[in-house]
Amino acid sequence: MRYSETPFFQSNQTTNITPFLNESQGSSSNSALIVGVSSGAGFAIIILALWLWHQKMKKSKTIEEGESALQPDKSYSYQQLRLSTNDFGEEYRVGKGGFGEVFKAILDDENVVAVKRLHVDHARVKSEFETEVRLTSNVQHRNLVRQLGWCIEGSELFLILEYIPQGSLDNFLWGDKRGTLNWEKRFNIILGVARGLAHLHNEFHVKIIHRDIKLNNILLDNDFQPKICDFGLARLQPDDQTHVSTRRLAGTLGYMAPEYAINGHLSEKVDIYSFGIVVLETISGRRCTDEHFSGPDTSHLLEHAWQMYEKGMHVDLIDQALDVEEHEKINVMKTIEIGLMCTQSPASLRPTISEVILMLSSGLSLGPEKLVKPSFIDPRRVIYIGAIGSQNK
Repeated sequence: MRYSETPFFQSNQTTNITPFLNESQGSSSNSALIVGVSSGAGFAIIILALWLWHQKMKKSKTIEEGESALQPDKSYSYQQLRLSTNDFGEEYRVGKGGFGEVFKAILDDENVVAVKRLHVDHARVKSEFETEVRLTSNVQHRNLVRQLGWCIEGSELFLILEYIPQGSLDNFLWGDKRGTLNWEKRFNIILGVARGLAHLHNEFHVKIIHRDIKLNNILLDNDFQPKICDFGLARLQPDDQTHVSTRRLAGTLGYMAPEYAINGHLSEKVDIYSFGIVVLETISGRRCTDEHFSGPDTSHLLEHAWQMYEKGMHVDLIDQALDVEEHEKINVMKTIEIGLMCTQSPASLRPTISEVILMLSSGLSLGPEKLVKPSFIDPRRVIYIGAIGSQNK
């Protein structure tokens, strides 16, 4: 581009550029004329206006396309789901949770899927289901369970999801598959969960806060790749707010961050806290609500892990069923420290999920030399009544 304070061409001047074309391209049978404008500045303004208009139209189109892309992929009939599960028979049921049941089914040319059946008793849940469908229909990541379709039948709502054969992570830590995960697999699971959260927090076109990260919401495929499931509790966080206050809790005690459990403050750091608890459970093989680790005064896993860290003995937190090589212990201890870093209070001290991934991948710490003690909430003795903030101990 060239710039000048005076016009390049006189008003209404024409210039034959054929000689220039012939000179650079050999010969040309076409003649060309270029018409100058009276003001180079005026021409630049016109170009700038056209460019701004094009960007505005492009952005508008992108928003419209994003909205339409949030529509669910496929609607299934209730009859299809009923027949594929033998009328939702017990032999097809593979899971049950607070939101309903999960059935294994075969749909669409012998494709094995999971059918999540939600029991609805009021309109609010139906509205939340529609929100879930809009959010999750366009989420695709190797560490997130993919939604394939949906069904609405009266008061019953269904999600059709990809089927993950090996079940949830908790079954490998304290279920019938206990002892089958070595340290390499456990570390890769922790890293994979972090990557799935990073997609929800940073890489999707809107920020999604899961609000219920826990072991039985982490499924393992045949290659032991983790996949985060159950976005029924997912909520959006506006980009211009640091937290959202909610007057109705959603999540699981023991995994719930103090600022969210007590004051209803919701931010992506709530998921970071839950992730930290998952890290400690995955390494220790113990539930976060287990009691009396190091005496009657230790009420739960997080407090026990902190006490061990303060004594420099957090290597003793490692699951006894986990045969860790001597050269791996440093990495395990570093991962425990990252888990504790994710549970610090206030929430501003916790790293982002991107920083967590960097620390896990590099083995380096981005935090202070000395971690800040978490706020301990005993999940067995705290009962939440009514509005957020009311509690009996």
